[in-house]
Amino acid sequence: MKMYLQLFTTFFKLGLFTIGGGLAMIPLMRDLIVEKKKWMDDEEIVDCLAVSQGLPGIIAINMATYIGNQKKGFLGAVVSTVGVILPSLLIIIAIVELLQGIGDNQYIQGALVGIKAAATGLIAYSAIKVGRQILKNAFSWIMAIGAFVVIVFLGVNAVWTIVAGIILGLLYEYFGPKTPEKEGDPS
Repeated sequence: MKMYLQLFTTFFKLGLFTIGGGLAMIPLMRDLIVEKKKWMDDEEIVDCLAVSQGLPGIIAINMATYIGNQKKGFLGAVVSTVGVILPSLLIIIAIVELLQGIGDNQYIQGALVGIKAAATGLIAYSAIKVGRQILKNAFSWIMAIGAFVVIVFLGVNAVWTIVAGIILGLLYEYFGPKTPEKEGDPS
């Protein structure tokens, strides 16, 4: 029971105090889950991120569900998911009620511009932090830069980029340079 409460409160706090959505949560979630709670290590959180990004839906919710499932199975996944969703739901309801009367206020509009800028910075920080953990060879860098270019500049849907990444990654693994790690050598 204690672990369910920890999962709920951990993800409730993340949902409550993180501005900028799922991508902005990644560095905070990583710090909390890996460094503070020690529920996962860096390798596991990167796997969690990869699975969560590849699934439909919001990445923060997917990550909370994944982590909850890893810790306490199906019920842990439900508790974590509710924990991360509940603050947003309550805040959105409150904001809608509040903005009905003051939505056109110039100060409110200015505050929203500032929040968007801060969220963009958090997303950039997240990309750099995750990139340092994942991009370990030339192939990884080429794939990351290529994906960025085709999504941003060519307008290719991210789903097709993910599918292409899977295919190219499999081809690289099969045909690419063989390292001792790939050959099963433990050294």
